[in-house]
Parts: sequence; C-alpha cells; structure tokens
Amino acid sequence: MNPASAPNRPDRRRALVRGSGAVLIGVSPGWLTACSPAPVSGAGFGSLPAALATLQALKDKPLKATGAWDLPKVLIHAAQSVEYSLAGFPQPKAAWFRATVGPMAFAVFSARGHMSHSLSEPIPGAPDIAVGQALDAAVDRIAASLRAFDAHTGALAPHFAYGALDKPDYLRAHLMHLANHWQEMAA
Repeated sequence: MNPASAPNRPDRRRALVRGSGAVLIGVSPGWLTACSPAPVSGAGFGSLPAALATLQALKDKPLKATGAWDLPKVLIHAAQSVEYSLAGFPQPKAAWFRATVGPMAFAVFSARGHMSHSLSEPIPGAPDIAVGQALDAAVDRIAASLRAFDAHTGALAPHFAYGALDKPDYLRAHLMHLANHWQEMAA
C-alpha cells in the first residue's frame, strides 16, 4: 500500500474503538443512563456508612490481600482516587474517551452494580505507592478521603476515564472501586 494513501492510523483506531465499544455494549448510552442502577455488590460497600465501618474494622481484623498489592497499598490507591475526584486527576484520558467510552463503561458498571478493572494498575500519573506501609495509616487515609468527599459541596473534578460525574455517581464509583478491590481480599 502506498504510504501516502494509507488511512490516518490514529483516526482509524479511534473510529474502531468507538464503534467496537458501541457494538460490544450493544446498547445506546441513552438507554444505559435510563436504567436503574443495581445496588453496589460486595459486602460492606452498599453505602458510605457501610464502607466506613468495613474499612474501620480492618484495624481490628485485617484482611489478607491475595493479589499483587498488599492491603495498605490498595487502600492508599483507593484514597488517591477519592482525593483526585476533589482536586483533579493528574493524567486524564483523552477528551474523546471521557465523552464516549468512559461514560458508557460507567453506565454498564452502574447498571450491574459492580465494576471490573485491572486491580494492579495505578491511577495514570499518580505517584507510586510503596508496599509495606502501615495499615492503620492507610485505613485512616481512605476514611478521611471518603469523609472529605462526603462533606465537599463544591464542584467535582472529572473522572480520569468516566468524565463528569455528579456527586451520587462519583460516590457510587468510589464504592464500586473499593468493592472491586475487595475481590482480592481474604480473611
């Protein structure tokens, strides 16, 4: 193929991603947002008070992380996400992603009541989190970030992938995020 006549690869890839997302999901974004969200699945994360109680209980009865990250690293990662929802994410995905694929993914997660994402992937642009940190300090940080989020009355920063979320949807995203990571916890 003549390089001068080759299609613009980024444009073609963008079109394929957009089209694939719509086909894979199989429904329109309007239909997804009209669906009633399912309750957040995962014991202990159905509401903010339940999540705070679940997190506080870790100080007396810590869980063992079975994935790539230890429990304090998971909690600090979740705290970063909550903090960035107030202050802004360091490295958001492209605007087209946050306007198309991201909101559709959130709508699917919300309709199912749970999300699925790589449980060992840091937030893009976030500082590295060392393993082996103190559990109590990590519990305190995630609890403080959730309380700060709850008390916040100003504008929220767009999510790095989902784009603009209102406060109830953002809280739902945070709770589903914690519940997703809890799949790698054992007593």
